[in-house]
Amino acid sequence: MTYAIILAGGKGRRLWPVSRQNMPKQFVDFFGSGSTLLQQTYERMAKIIAKENIFVVTRSDFEDITRQQLPSLPHDNIVLETINRNTAPSTLLALRKISSRNFEQLADATQQQSVVIIPADQLILDEEKFKDAIERGASFVQTHECILTMGVTPSRPEPGYGYIQMGYGENDVHHIKSFSEKPDREFARMFIDSGEFLWNTGIYMSAIPYMKRQLQLLLNAADELDYSRLPNLSIDMAILEKMESKAVMHCTFGWADIGAWHGIYEALSNDETDNVLVNGNSRLLAEDSTHNVVAIPNGKLAILSGLDGYIVAEKDDVLMICRKEDSSALVRKILSRIENEETLQAYT
Repeated sequence: MTYAIILAGGKGRRLWPVSRQNMPKQFVDFFGSGSTLLQQTYERMAKIIAKENIFVVTRSDFEDITRQQLPSLPHDNIVLETINRNTAPSTLLALRKISSRNFEQLADATQQQSVVIIPADQLILDEEKFKDAIERGASFVQTHECILTMGVTPSRPEPGYGYIQMGYGENDVHHIKSFSEKPDREFARMFIDSGEFLWNTGIYMSAIPYMKRQLQLLLNAADELDYSRLPNLSIDMAILEKMESKAVMHCTFGWADIGAWHGIYEALSNDETDNVLVNGNSRLLAEDSTHNVVAIPNGKLAILSGLDGYIVAEKDDVLMICRKEDSSALVRKILSRIENEETLQAYT
């Protein structure tokens, strides 16, 4: 039996201004498809795993919107963070809830239960291959005492992703030789040229007792969990930098991180000269313009002339125009400035 933990508590800051404090990216329909990123992730997992075995971790102030967007999710399967402590503590919180509900099953070593941990902000292009990867991963972790992550072949030297170096292995599963989180572009290019590195998708699998035990040791979490005292640590750093027994499966299910504007461009672009219009209910006229991402409200028309590699994003009271390559760093800088200026705080 396999369980799923969907991580949906992020702030989505790199996709500002479309992703905002009161409505972060996981609750937004970025593609005009009628489904938010959270809904797409939940439905994808529900095709593989029974709905009663799917848990969603989010912040307590997003409980209502989570229930609204996922009406078929069992009421008690929403795990609420009362304080932000990043994805490693929130994963442990969800694992404890699963364990307390299924204590007898999880204590039986002959019935090894596995778990897949997946962010709510990803695009999977080939769902059949994704299902196959989850099923193969579940079989692997039920017979190997380790954490398994899923990696994909990099398509560009992207400094915003994590890079996993493959070591020895067989059947697409490799020992993890090293990990580098968000390297400089030149290092990322070297990693790609070597042919030894995969992008980290942030999707992890393990036997539930093993993952729970490893996180408890790493976070120094006592039996009586005081969530507010746990360290602020991401699940990526916890597993890939601090845990010893870990492996990576080389996957080909077509993956894109919807955590940054460049990721959205990669997900929607059809060729090397595309302009990407994020919302299908708006319009774009482009002249002598390529490699741009345009995200504007429903019914609006954007006209571009002479732009190459830009983000044009409008949401409510904010319009942002910046180079695509610089967008993540620029957004961090802008939000830091806005949050430090009391008169501008409403724009976050």
